[in-house]
Order: sequence, then structure tokens, then C-alpha cells
Amino acid sequence: MDENKLGGHYLQKYNEELETLRNRVLSMGGLVETQVANAVTALATADLALADDVIQNDVRVNSLEVAIDEHCSEILARHQPAASDLRFIISIIKTITDLERIGDQAEKVARMAVHLAEKDRPRNQYADVRALGEKVTRLVHDALDAFARMDVETAVNTVREDVSVDRDYETVMRQHITFMMEDPRTISRALDVIWAIRALERIGDHARNMCEYVIYLVRGKDVRHITLDELERAVQEGREMAGGKKRAPGQGEG
Repeated sequence: MDENKLGGHYLQKYNEELETLRNRVLSMGGLVETQVANAVTALATADLALADDVIQNDVRVNSLEVAIDEHCSEILARHQPAASDLRFIISIIKTITDLERIGDQAEKVARMAVHLAEKDRPRNQYADVRALGEKVTRLVHDALDAFARMDVETAVNTVREDVSVDRDYETVMRQHITFMMEDPRTISRALDVIWAIRALERIGDHARNMCEYVIYLVRGKDVRHITLDELERAVQEGREMAGGKKRAPGQGEG
């Protein structure tokens, strides 16, 4: 088997289509990752121009989702893929949906950055929000890395990190609720922050979803809506069933 062929296919045109499709997803993912990072920076630094760039670029993210989805439909209609290739297409369709939603959440953060730029800033200059945002941005990056390399271990580690993001989100949320209770003058600002961190928490959830699709693609196991412990057990069982059998890069289990 030629290990340079995605999915082990020998039809050159088909191989090129699948590789092009993967590259388009990674390109969309790169744009989305930049959107998240820029939205967080805009909020932390009151950079209105950067926030506006994020808001305007959301149209590009939406267009990429539509284009890639159409590409997937064409491949399904022309080639009727089965086994690992069918899982590959299904995973991409689901992945771009989550990427588009990450883009939407990044736009929300950017809009909150615009609102907060007009208000008095706290002494910490939103350091807590920035720290959460940087962790979430890394989560998106790692989810895309797991997809690019079809790396189950990175996918599991990223899912594990999302649990930490959820804890940090709850901590920041409690802090800002406390601010509102102690000083009603901070209510407007705190509500904007709460909307922003809620969007960041949702970005983490979408990154987790992307990692679950990687596990589905590589191991053939649906690990959605289960606990982290259950997910790790499912991956371990899949590894044992595979028996150390070598596969081409990006190839599922058939």
C-alpha cells in the first residue's frame, strides 16, 4: 500500500480531492484560530480596529463553511466513499460546522470588546479574561493539530484541557458576579465580560467536539456525550483492538 495516499486509494484524482479537502479545512481552521486570538487581544487592549476586523471577517468563515460543505457533497455524489473515507467526509462536515460556530463566538467576543472599550477599565485590564482566551485559543490550535495529523493522543489531551477551561470559566464568572454584587456601578461592564467569557467557554466546547471527530475518524468510535473517563477508556480499547497494526497517515481502521 502506498502510504502517501490518503485512505490508501490508488485513484490519483480521488486522492488529490481528499487531500485538497483536508487542506481547505485546515485553511478555514487557521482563519478561525486567528479570529479567536484577535478577538481576545481586542478585548484585552481595547483595540477597536482589531475588533472590527474580526467582525468583518466572520463573513469569510461562513463562506468557507458553505464551500467546503458543497465540496463534500460533490465527493459523496461522485465517489460514494465507504469505510474510513466515509468517516473522513462525515468528520469534515461536522468539523467545519464547529469551526463556523467558533467563528460566531469569536465575533461575539469582538462585539463585547467594542462595548467594553467605551467603559471604564478595571485595574487588571481584563487579565483574567485574556488568560482564559489564550487558553481557549491554544485549545483550538491543538484541535486543528490533532485533525491535521489524525493524532488521537493530542485529541484526548485537548479534550482533557477543555475540562480545565470549564473550571477557569466558572472562576472568572464567579469573580464578576461578585463585582456586580459589591458595586452596582460595575453591572454593565460585568455583564459584557460575562457574555465574552461565555463565548470563550463555548469555543472550548466546539474544540472538544472537533477532537471527538478525530477519535471517531481514526478509531471508528463515537465518543460524543460521554465523560472524559469513558472517552479515555474507549480510546484505550480501540488502541488494543488495533493491535499495533500500521496504517498510512490519516487512514482510519477501515
